[in-house]
Amino acid sequence: MATREGSLEAPKREPIDWQNPEFFDPEPLYDELERVFDICHGCRRCVSLCDAFPTLFDLVDESDTMEVDGVDKDDYMKVVDQCFLCDLCAETKCPYLPPHEWALDFPHLMLRAKAYRFKKQDTKWRDRIITSTDPVFDAVSIPGIAQTANAAANSKPLRKLGEKLGIHPDAPLPEFHSKTLSKRVAPKLGASLDVTPCESTKGKVAIYVTCYGEHNEPQVVEDMIAVFNHNSIPVKLLNDAKCCGMPKLELGDLNKVDKLKDANLPVFLQAIEEGYDIVAPIPSCVLMYKQELPLMYPEDPGVTAVKNAFFDPFEYLSLRHKAGLIRTDFQQSLGTVAYHVACHQRVQNIGMKTREFLSLIEGTEVTPIERCSGHDGTYAVKAETYDKAMKIARPVVNRVKQAEPDTYGSDCPMAGRLIAHGLDGELDQGSAEHPISMVRRAYGV
Repeated sequence: MATREGSLEAPKREPIDWQNPEFFDPEPLYDELERVFDICHGCRRCVSLCDAFPTLFDLVDESDTMEVDGVDKDDYMKVVDQCFLCDLCAETKCPYLPPHEWALDFPHLMLRAKAYRFKKQDTKWRDRIITSTDPVFDAVSIPGIAQTANAAANSKPLRKLGEKLGIHPDAPLPEFHSKTLSKRVAPKLGASLDVTPCESTKGKVAIYVTCYGEHNEPQVVEDMIAVFNHNSIPVKLLNDAKCCGMPKLELGDLNKVDKLKDANLPVFLQAIEEGYDIVAPIPSCVLMYKQELPLMYPEDPGVTAVKNAFFDPFEYLSLRHKAGLIRTDFQQSLGTVAYHVACHQRVQNIGMKTREFLSLIEGTEVTPIERCSGHDGTYAVKAETYDKAMKIARPVVNRVKQAEPDTYGSDCPMAGRLIAHGLDGELDQGSAEHPISMVRRAYGV
C-alpha cells in the first residue's frame, strides 16, 4: 500500500510522553531526530518560518551525501537551538502530523531534545536566569532598582558590558515598573455590575495577570479591565498566580514547568469554582494552559477544567459579541491598523478574533500580518540569535511600512516591541500598541 503524501484530516497533537524515562534516552531521541529530519529534508515546506529549518537544510546540503545520513549527529542540536516552539510548523504547514502514519510533530521533538539537554545540564546559566521570570522580575521591579535597570537598558556602555553576559547590546529590553499592576489596581473591579452569562461564557472574568502584565505592561491589563467593565463584565485579578511556565518549557526545564503548574492550578480552580472564566493578556500564557499543559497532563482533570475555562481576550469578547452582549458605541475610528497576528495566538486555532473585533469599529481598516516577529520569549535578546531574530522580523516590519498605518501593534507586546525596534522611528506613531489598548481608545473610556 502506497504511503500517503500528506494528510487531509485535521491535525491532532498527541500527548507529550515526558514522564516516560525513554523520553530522555539519547539513543531513541537521536534516532527520532534523524527520522524526522529526513522527512523534513524531503519536504521543506517550513523553510520560511524560523531558522531551525534553514539550519537543518544547510547541514544536509553541505554534507558529503547531501542527505541526512551525511550530517554529523553532534550538529543536530544546532537545529534545536533555533527552534523557539512557536508551533507554527505543526499547526500551519506540516502535512505529516498525526493522524498521518508518519506521526511527525517537530515542535514536540524539539522540546524533547531541549529537555534531554537540560537534564544533562548542558544549558547556559544565562538562559536559566532570564527564564526565571518570577524571581528576576520581582527583584528588578523593586523601587530604585527598576529605575536603575531601565537606565542601564538605555546606556550604550552598560549594554556593551551586558554583551559579555550574552545579551545583545542592540536588543530592545522591556521596561520595568516599580508601581506594578497589583499596586495600581484593586483586586476586584466592576463588582456592582450585573453578571450576564451566555451559552459560551459565564460573564465574569478572572484575569491571569502574568509576569509581563504585572511588571512590564501593566497599562495593557488596565486597558483590558476598562474594556471589560465598559461591556458590563466584572473582573478580578489573580495576583497570587505564578509564571505560566512557557519560558521554562522553551528551555526544556520540565520539572520547573511541573512545579509552576502545581502552584497555579489551585488559584485557577478556585476562580472557576467561584464562577469565573479566565483570561490572560499574553498569547503565550493562554497557549500554555489551552494546549501545552493539557498535552503534558492529558489525564489531569484539573488541567482539563482550566483549559476549558481559559480564553484569549478577543476570543472572549467575540463570543460575547456573538451573544449580543458587547457595546459597539465606539467614539472614534482607529483608521488604518497594521495588526501583527502573534504566533502563539495563531496556533490556538480560534481564528482572527482580534481582527474581527477591531473591524467592528466604524472607519477602521485592519491589515493582518501573519508572519513571525522573530522575538520569541528570549531569542531576540540573546547575543547569538539577535541578528537572526531581526532577519525573521524584516518581512513583518516591511508589511507595517507598506500599510502606512495610523496605528500598529500585536497581541504579543514583545513582538510589538521588536517590530517597533525594526521600524527604528520610520513611522510617526512611535511604539506599538496592544489591540486591547486600541479598543479602549476607540471606546473613549
